[in-house]
Amino acid sequence: MPEFVPASRVTRIKSSPSVAAAARVRELKAEGRRILDLTVGEPDFDTPQHIKDAAIAAIGRGETKYTSVTGTPELQKAILETLQRKTGQQYAPGEITIGGGGKQVIFTAFMATLDAGDEVVIPAPYWVSYPDMVLANEGTPVIVSCGGDTGFKLTPEVLAGALTERTKWVILNTPSNPTGAVYSREELADLAAVLKDHPAVYVLTDEIYDEIHFGDGPITSLVAVAPELKNRVLVTNGVSKAYAMTGWRLGYAGGPAPLVAAINKLQSQMSSCPSSVSQAAAAAALTGDQDFVRESVEVYRERRDAAVSGLNAVEGLQCATPEGAFYAYVNCAGVIGKTTPDGREITNDEDFTLYLLEAASVAVIQGSAYGMSPYFRISYATGLPVIEESIAAIEKAVTALA
Repeated sequence: MPEFVPASRVTRIKSSPSVAAAARVRELKAEGRRILDLTVGEPDFDTPQHIKDAAIAAIGRGETKYTSVTGTPELQKAILETLQRKTGQQYAPGEITIGGGGKQVIFTAFMATLDAGDEVVIPAPYWVSYPDMVLANEGTPVIVSCGGDTGFKLTPEVLAGALTERTKWVILNTPSNPTGAVYSREELADLAAVLKDHPAVYVLTDEIYDEIHFGDGPITSLVAVAPELKNRVLVTNGVSKAYAMTGWRLGYAGGPAPLVAAINKLQSQMSSCPSSVSQAAAAAALTGDQDFVRESVEVYRERRDAAVSGLNAVEGLQCATPEGAFYAYVNCAGVIGKTTPDGREITNDEDFTLYLLEAASVAVIQGSAYGMSPYFRISYATGLPVIEESIAAIEKAVTALA
């Protein structure tokens, strides 16, 4: 049997660090260890009952067949209304795409647009999948550092310095995974002023966490601030995070018709259409009662406040207060260079996260996975008792360092 040689697109990417971390936690639990898991980026709530009921009803009506590649009429209408409400802009049916999760929508957008050497500007810290999605599609990730001094946000000066004649995309993730940073209307306007001078550059705004926001009023979208950029902005979103529907795998995007047509052409050859049952559930999520969203945000707020105050009380750790999503990005520079009780030096954030797993049974993800060290990410999409126990265990482990 000949040796298997994967395609170059496979060898130039790595597996998702967050998926790998979750797999390691599952392995340790299977071995009988009790792990305090702060890695998982999904709500610990169940999907609201009215959404599940809509899916069950769809099954009962026999809505289990192929749909259009662009989705059912009910879901299309729900998405068009949602986009208009969130961006203030009107989208046509030919300007939306629906996929098996926001992740697939983003990947397919890159597949539809990138040729070898095309550049994608990615602010760091970034969601772990962005660079590898670009590499898998022959593009070149251009990583620009956006540290704590700017609130982990891209500035106009940094953006202008990163743009070249090869730039195809700029990615904006607000609220951010892993930092919880949120761009204000003014900050988006300043970025838009730079982008106006580069008419060949597209912008992918990943707004999957936009309903999980701790400030006053709704999240502001770039398209709402700069409608003149609408013909080159792909607004991506989904139902996974806001409605606790990660396993339903339903994402969507609104953007210029030629781009959307190219994405849908690929989608037609990849999966024909998203799950018809998930589409029924998503339509109910977007158009139905929103009390779950509001109530869950208040729960996340309580968890966030407990996590941030607890982590900031640990000597050697610093944590800014996230404005959205359900993550905190913790600076661990104060423990780098210290020594564990068994004599090992903590040389970087990966060493520290491994130490926490071994010594404290707390699972977090190293900042290097998100393009910025020395940090680690925690998710507070888990119960308050787990968060409080985890912080106590982290504090004990840090105190044991010499």
